Amino acid sequence: MARLADYFVLVAFGPGPRAGSGEGHGQILQRFPEKDWEDNPFPQGIELFCQPSGWQLCPERNPPTFFIAVLTDINSERHYCACLTFWEPVEPSQAPACSREEEEEAGERPSPSALVPPTQLFAPKTLVLVSRLDHAEVFRNSLGLIYTIHVEGLSVSLENVIGNLLTCTIPITGGSQRTISLGAGDRQVIQTPLTDSLPVSCCSVALLFRQLGITNVLALFCAALTEHKILFLSRSYQRLTDACRGLLALLFPLRYSFTYVPILPAQLLEVLSTPTPFIIGVNSLFQAETQELLDVIIADLDGGTVTVPECVHIPPLPEPLHSQTHSALCMVLDPELELADLAFPPPSTSTSSLKMQDKELRAVFLRLFAQLLQGYRWCLHIVRIHPEPVIRFHKAAFLGQRGLVEDDFLLKVLEGMAFAGFVSERGVPYRTTDLFDELVANEVKRMRADENQPHRVLRHVKELAEQLYKNENPYPAVTMHKVQKPGESSHLRRAPPRPFPRLDESTVQWIIDQATAKLQGAPPAVRAEKKATVPSGPPMAAIVERNGAVHANSARRLEVVRNCISYVFEGKMLEAKKLLPAVLRALKGRAARRCLTRELHLHVQQNRAVLDHQQFDFVVRMMNCCLQDCTALDEHGIAAALLPLVTAFCRKLSPGVTQFAYSCVQEHVVWSTPQFWEAMFYGDVQTHIRALYLEPAEEDNGPSAKGEVGPTEFGTPGKEDEEEEEERSALDVASEQRRLWPTLSRDKQQELVQKEESTVFSQAIHYANRMSYLLLPLDSSKSRLLRERAGLGDLESMSNSLVTNSMAGSVAESYDTESGFEDAETSDVAGTVVRFINRFVDKVCTESGVTSDHLKGLHVMVPDIVQMHIETLEAVHRESKRLPPIQKPKLPRPILLPGEEYVLDGLRVYLLPDGREEGSGGSVGGPALLPAEGIVFLTTYRVIFTGMPTDPLVGEQVVVRSFPVASLTKEKRICIQDQYLQDGLQLRSCTFQLLKMAFDEEVSSESAEVFRKHLHKLRYPPDIKGTFAFTAGSIYTAGQQPRTAKEKSPSLRTLSRNLVKNAKKTIGRQYVTRKKYNPPSWEQRGHPVPPEDQEDEISVSEELEPSTLTPTSALKPSDRLTMNSLVERACCRDYQRLGLGTLSSSLSRAKSEPFRVTPVNRMYAICRSYPGLLIVPQSIQDNTLQRISRCYRQNRFPVVCWRSSRSKAVLLRSGGLHGKGVVGLFKAQNAPSPGQSQADSSSLEQEKYLQAVVSSMPRHADATSGRNTLSGFSSAHMASHGKWGSIRAGGRSSGSSLAVDVGSRLAGKDLLGPPQPNGAPSEPGFLRPQRAALYIIGDKAQLKGVRPDPLQQWELVPIEVFEVRQVKASFKKLLKACVPGCTALEPNSYLRSLEESEWLSQIHKLLQVSVLVVELLDSGSSVLVSLEDGWDITTQVVSLVQLLSDPYYRTLEGFRLLVEKEWLSFGHRFTHRGAHTLAGQSGGFAPIFLQFLDCVHQVHLQFPMEFEFSQFYLKFLSYHHVSHRFRTFLLDSDYERIELGLLYEEKGEKKGQQVCKSVWEYVERLSKKTPVFYNYMYAPEDTEVLRPYSNVSNLKVWDFYTRETLAEGPPYDWELVQGPPEPVEEERPDGGAPQSRRRVVWPCYDSRLRAQPDAISRLLEELQRLETELGRPSERWKDTWDRVKAAQRSEARQDGRSTPSSLLMSSVSHHRRSLGVYLQEGPVGSTLSLSLDSDQSSSSTPSSGRQAARRSTSTLYSQFQTAESENRSYEGTLYKKGAFMKPWKARWFVLDKTKHQLRYYDHQVDTEYKGVIDLAEVESVTPGTPTMGAPKTVDEKAFFDVKTTRRVYNFCAQDVHLAQQWVDRLQSCLSDA
Repeated sequence: MARLADYFVLVAFGPGPRAGSGEGHGQILQRFPEKDWEDNPFPQGIELFCQPSGWQLCPERNPPTFFIAVLTDINSERHYCACLTFWEPVEPSQAPACSREEEEEAGERPSPSALVPPTQLFAPKTLVLVSRLDHAEVFRNSLGLIYTIHVEGLSVSLENVIGNLLTCTIPITGGSQRTISLGAGDRQVIQTPLTDSLPVSCCSVALLFRQLGITNVLALFCAALTEHKILFLSRSYQRLTDACRGLLALLFPLRYSFTYVPILPAQLLEVLSTPTPFIIGVNSLFQAETQELLDVIIADLDGGTVTVPECVHIPPLPEPLHSQTHSALCMVLDPELELADLAFPPPSTSTSSLKMQDKELRAVFLRLFAQLLQGYRWCLHIVRIHPEPVIRFHKAAFLGQRGLVEDDFLLKVLEGMAFAGFVSERGVPYRTTDLFDELVANEVKRMRADENQPHRVLRHVKELAEQLYKNENPYPAVTMHKVQKPGESSHLRRAPPRPFPRLDESTVQWIIDQATAKLQGAPPAVRAEKKATVPSGPPMAAIVERNGAVHANSARRLEVVRNCISYVFEGKMLEAKKLLPAVLRALKGRAARRCLTRELHLHVQQNRAVLDHQQFDFVVRMMNCCLQDCTALDEHGIAAALLPLVTAFCRKLSPGVTQFAYSCVQEHVVWSTPQFWEAMFYGDVQTHIRALYLEPAEEDNGPSAKGEVGPTEFGTPGKEDEEEEEERSALDVASEQRRLWPTLSRDKQQELVQKEESTVFSQAIHYANRMSYLLLPLDSSKSRLLRERAGLGDLESMSNSLVTNSMAGSVAESYDTESGFEDAETSDVAGTVVRFINRFVDKVCTESGVTSDHLKGLHVMVPDIVQMHIETLEAVHRESKRLPPIQKPKLPRPILLPGEEYVLDGLRVYLLPDGREEGSGGSVGGPALLPAEGIVFLTTYRVIFTGMPTDPLVGEQVVVRSFPVASLTKEKRICIQDQYLQDGLQLRSCTFQLLKMAFDEEVSSESAEVFRKHLHKLRYPPDIKGTFAFTAGSIYTAGQQPRTAKEKSPSLRTLSRNLVKNAKKTIGRQYVTRKKYNPPSWEQRGHPVPPEDQEDEISVSEELEPSTLTPTSALKPSDRLTMNSLVERACCRDYQRLGLGTLSSSLSRAKSEPFRVTPVNRMYAICRSYPGLLIVPQSIQDNTLQRISRCYRQNRFPVVCWRSSRSKAVLLRSGGLHGKGVVGLFKAQNAPSPGQSQADSSSLEQEKYLQAVVSSMPRHADATSGRNTLSGFSSAHMASHGKWGSIRAGGRSSGSSLAVDVGSRLAGKDLLGPPQPNGAPSEPGFLRPQRAALYIIGDKAQLKGVRPDPLQQWELVPIEVFEVRQVKASFKKLLKACVPGCTALEPNSYLRSLEESEWLSQIHKLLQVSVLVVELLDSGSSVLVSLEDGWDITTQVVSLVQLLSDPYYRTLEGFRLLVEKEWLSFGHRFTHRGAHTLAGQSGGFAPIFLQFLDCVHQVHLQFPMEFEFSQFYLKFLSYHHVSHRFRTFLLDSDYERIELGLLYEEKGEKKGQQVCKSVWEYVERLSKKTPVFYNYMYAPEDTEVLRPYSNVSNLKVWDFYTRETLAEGPPYDWELVQGPPEPVEEERPDGGAPQSRRRVVWPCYDSRLRAQPDAISRLLEELQRLETELGRPSERWKDTWDRVKAAQRSEARQDGRSTPSSLLMSSVSHHRRSLGVYLQEGPVGSTLSLSLDSDQSSSSTPSSGRQAARRSTSTLYSQFQTAESENRSYEGTLYKKGAFMKPWKARWFVLDKTKHQLRYYDHQVDTEYKGVIDLAEVESVTPGTPTMGAPKTVDEKAFFDVKTTRRVYNFCAQDVHLAQQWVDRLQSCLSDA
């Protein structure tokens, strides 16, 4: 029985400290009883909760309000405070009177007292009932009755009513019904719930769902369970209380144990900032105060919203439970949803009442918990039974059973306080049970069966709801309450009632005392509790293997495991060795691991635990394999099952020294996890406690030995070996003992308690030993083992989350030295282990109730145990070192290059798998080549790993991975979690290789350190002469050779010395001396200028020494030698090819040439990073250049580097401009020139120079006539004429138009106008009506100082370019994306990393800028590229522009020239950017040249027919520009190369077979031997300008970054990769066809190109082989290829039969022009016909229908005839004038008498014609006259016209004779017709 109400309190308004404000505080006027109850003290702070919004006076009388606040006391007991508030007029004495001054002080806010006369103010008064029971309606009625008696003035004593209320007692539970009366003629019926464990919710849950909706309530439910802060807002206090009560009811069977305040008073709002979770309700008035809360989930009940802050993540329910719960809630809340789509819905559906719906909603959540927690009792460990049960929950086993180890929601629920309370309350085996216990034990199967049948689910929900409803309302048909209520609007009556009277305390107290005396006399009502054994329910069914079919543990696999183990123990080691790989793979599955532990356990029981060395190794290896997939939690109990086995299996090392298996399986994270040890300990304690109480007979039968094995089947040890009827689980035993406990004598009870305590204590000692076995390393002088145990390292926080869970591959990236393991001595290792064990012992013994004496004894024993074990291990370690080492595979030493030498002998290492899947099998399949066991060699040139896969199933494939030492970008130490391996190194190379190596145990740490130091020394030599390119030759050649070379060519050495000496002299004096110079006037330079410019003419004269600026006639002999050498450089050869003036013309100042070659920089005096000879405008004098150069960064002033042969526009390059301040600094040393500021004069110099460039262009003024602009072309015509980047570019027009403003187009990402899909500029619109003659492309920031040209002859184009540091950062990310160091956890991490690297975006930008420059040049405008210092992005853009514009640079020779000119001569800083020396180490590697090669690769992919070189050539250069094998890409400029004597060393000394020093020479030699650098698809068009697509979507990741060949290493050192020739196919003896010899080609192992070369390479190889067999000297492949091409042409003419190669040639040449491919069925099989859709043949075929007909006839012919040459009557080359405004073009014409056609082709070898002239339409053939643009060298009589009905065709033959022949043939054809 319990009191219905503990206290009755009357609280009234008391004025606050600020008089007149209308605000006050609550005052307790009276409380009954006045003395506290002993069992229930009076709760403090009630007055705050009566008026949560604060005590305030009101101007009008409000109706009475009622709500229930909840207070929680210090013992977590809830007190329900029912508050009924009414308003009474304020007595004049209470009314706040305030003076005028006070009103002014109060500010402008009018207080209620200022608005209303004092007599009309009302003060609140509250009646409060405090109870520990939650009977809301009874409280409402009782307080209502008291209020009614007062208001209506009933003749009932209030003291009696209150006295009766406080003395009323009712049963707590049991479903009894009690009628009470308070003595005012009232009657109330109280029903108590059947069980008090089920919450009472009335309608609160249903209301909560109505207010917030399903999704929001589910979110709040998950948030409450995962311990988040929840805040309810509403204007109604009662709704806040109901919402909080509803949420708590949903959490059943868990109890919410954090702060719970359904109504929070305004004065306590700071509670919301508490760090702990809470459920709190606050009035919406204070919503503003809640806005600043960052981690609180706010549910607005009135608005129906739930707001979750960004920083809060609510884990959702695991699927499928979430979707099942959601659909069940929908069915309950909206039953009509199922019927909404029915054609004939039933007339009406019965909807549940609100109270019933409430219970149905709760039933859904009850089912959810039953499904979530099913089988939980099988994971309980009963640690003590007497005097009180101590129960622990095996969380890991539970999660493992459910397969939800990764599930965030369940993990947080199990770790939460609510679940801990659930275990301690419901884990008890003998107690009263309720609905949840029955549901989770008996209904799980039913719920699983109902899952997919909504109607059955709904039926189950309704059944449960009935039970819940019956629990709250045991007697549904109760008599009605009878309680008087006040009349309506009684509070508004005019006659104010008297105030609530003061009650007589003595009367009330007397009634209470009488009732108390009566209760004391009555016998205590003892509630008979129906205790019973709690049913456990069925154990969880085994969850399906998460790995799915890959490791499905079939019976066959388990059989393999059993067989292997029996072979091991029978000594059949060869058989076991064969099976071992299969066993190790099978052990990925859980069932196989369990099978292994059981089999090994059987052998331990048969006393076969002492093994020989081989058996021991096998058993340990299998155990390690089992353990490596165990997580720290060991959720599948594998480590638990192995724990007793690792202390059983052993081998004898020597007499008296035994090594146990535990010393070899320590490297697993599970052993350092405190939670694992606790679960193991509790499991074993449970087994022993159970054995204490079992009958002796049962004990023999039971699993006494199983106790050692631990919870193999999670809390049911030995279940598989015993009959289920015989077995009684530990919980059953405990239940029985708890039932008997009250019947036992006190002595017996004491004895049982002592036995249990001793059992726990002995287990604690046992576990202290076990833990020391597995935590102390075999070599305790080493601390590395402990260092890798995060669980031990972070003992303070008991954290074990740092280490990943794989034994071989994973590496804990970094550990703080704070862990104390970096330099730990032996004592520290011991101390750490002692501390770890002590913490464990403290925790488990305290929880298990071990006495403090025993605990102290344990603390004394632990250090002794650890010390003894260390001493034992020392002997074991000593003896184990004496074991003969395991035989390692012998590996051949790698082949070295000439000049390459070993630096260190090989070190034994393991090459570990990195993030690239291919090598380790991965998702692509194939063999697991990695990890591989082998040797790492360090040579002067490379780091080479060579080894064999550790997986014996792969076979004896040699794995090779290597990279040049010079390409190393990062080296870091890594920690390996394997006791047989040392820590390792991870080496990353910019050739996209990664060596992740672990040193073998035989490699000492000193050797590893020596390896690192040598590697570092080789990677960063002190100067460039220490690189391999220099050291190789000297080591390789005899010692005398360098000296003889020196004597042989002294002139070269002196030349170098002279150059450098003169340059240093000049540079030293360059900025010091100031000279006079009067330049020739501007008119003399051939161009008039405006007069105002003449006045500003200022040039600087420098009287340099004669050797610098004299004409050639005065040059000294050594200088002449310099000039000759310079003339032979790549730059000069290219200038001559482009017609940019020769040296002779420049010296004689031939005025006809617009540009000249100036030797002004031949001593590198003006600019060290420029070449010796430069192209400048003819009109600029040499001595002006010195001054101009100072305006530009690094003195790199604008010079011409290329000229378009067609438009004569020039491309210039320079460094960026100096800012004005910098320019001023440079001139500060010189005296200021009169009348002019220095900055102005310098910018004037620039302008003069730019003006000279513009003037040097061929009559730039003609641009206005429209010749160089696009004004003559309609945009429609343009669109039909140009294509951007198909497999070839058809658009060769003189200019696809550009967007409105190049500058903004380039600078911004968005194109103006509608962009084309390829990133090309949009077609219509021009830069402006008149093109500028010169565009200057520069950095936005730098171009501010340049003034725009007043005559608009040049235009500035500011663009934003990426800096070198961005390229570096991007490259690092690209490296990590393509060659990741460890396996990615997410599926698309490669693509994401690639995108984050922004590498392709940078390629896109470079191509975009280059294409725009190409466009400008093609349209006749010159371009100056002036970016950064002029040697990085400038070089990239300028090189790409030349490559796209000039077909010559797309040949092997031309590309070499381009690189030599733009990259080497113009001073790209290869040494600086490549960090070649120690000085550049900090700068890091910047892949500027690699980025350029990637751009070329992108263009090559889009135009495969335009390049003479192959993709392999680009990869070859990419590899060798960082390899340092050649000297070509060393140093930063020609000046530095001269200083070292490199530039001219090739001349004068013939090296013969000496090591190649130049990469070009090597390429040349190799090209003679093999076509590896040649592109067979090369079929260029001379006038082709390429316009590649540049959008990122059109770019491909270069396979240079991703592809590798583990069979031979990188294929770019040709001497090293030439393996044995492929075996030839032999004829079978029976004369049949040769038997096919198939090869398996593995991804990332074999070279696909070598395994299956292309057809032409194979034919050339075959030819070479046959020639060798015949004893003939083999012909060079290039000669053969050229001969075949020539023969193909002549054969085609003679008999019309094509050789295979000619077929290939013809199809290849058309492949790039074809836009459609048709596959047709011919008479024999299917033939692939490439049909051509030409966009230029429309000139001869008038209609599209006709075109289609032509196309179909051509394909028809091609089916039946091998070649069209059978119908060729006469053929040859003619020039043909194109249609309107098109140029003359040479075509191959064929006169076909059979078809009566004149067809024309692009080339002689083509099989598809470009156009056709039907001779039936020809009217006449007449002599013609040359028109504009016709070939100039041809005689006028060689022209003739063919007139047809549609148009006149203009032709031109090569000479008069040929023209006459063509005319005759055509005439005869026409006359024949």
